[in-house]
Amino acid sequence: MGEFFDAGGWGMYPTLIFGFLLVGCSILFMIRPEPRYLASVVGLGATTASAGMLGLISGVMSTLRYLKNVPADERLMVIATGTEESLHCLMLGLILIVVAGIFVAISAVRTMGLFRAPATA
Repeated sequence: MGEFFDAGGWGMYPTLIFGFLLVGCSILFMIRPEPRYLASVVGLGATTASAGMLGLISGVMSTLRYLKNVPADERLMVIATGTEESLHCLMLGLILIVVAGIFVAISAVRTMGLFRAPATA
């Protein structure tokens, strides 16, 4: 996990912070499924995705910026490696969004009453 985090660079930090806030809000929403918490879940989900994309884009831009300093026969490998490392930010964001989505789905199922015992007459 340390290598995964290190490879993503600075973009992992805002993605992780917003993602943990998202997961926390989704757990709160699961415990108390009130509509007022849903806006925070949606907003933090968008922010987590945006932070992951920002980390991806800034990583790819950094890779391409320094490409002129790389010998021509190694450029393809540098592009592939830099892009792969930059994708870690987006992957972290998506993992956290999926985890939060599971909690929100559980909340929706509980609210709809799908797992309640049927009433006896």
